[in-house]
Amino acid sequence: MTCPTETPESAELLLAYISRKLDARSRATLDEHIDTCPACREIAGGQKFVWQVLDDWEAPPASADFDRRLYRRIEEERSWWDRLAGPWRPMLFRRALPIAAAAVLVVAAGVLLERPGAAPLAVPEAVKTQDQAEQALNEMEMVREFSAIVRAEPGGPRI
Repeated sequence: MTCPTETPESAELLLAYISRKLDARSRATLDEHIDTCPACREIAGGQKFVWQVLDDWEAPPASADFDRRLYRRIEEERSWWDRLAGPWRPMLFRRALPIAAAAVLVVAAGVLLERPGAAPLAVPEAVKTQDQAEQALNEMEMVREFSAIVRAEPGGPRI
């Protein structure tokens, strides 16, 4: 067996062993390995100790008025934004809403005045591709004609 401390995949096996989630066969194999491997024995012993302490630990009981005090504290706690904007909030809503609406109208009017006509129609990509293909075929035909002329000339270079 490969030591679980050497590969990350096997480390999950060791954690499953410690948390008591392994089947009996895998547990027996790992028990044999832990008996021979001091590193795994140390890890398993430490984790077993942690599990034992967690199993034995009992939380102290909450006081009778814990819930009441908690909810009161939550209600009293305000964010920094609420503390900062709190006194100004009524004035902000009374004046800011009409100002924001006017700003939106000004921007919309500016956009409409700058571009009063309809947007130009976009050329579909298929048409562009077809035009490029036709141009490439025309250029290939021109090269063929040029090559035929060069070959026909006596004493001309052979391409």
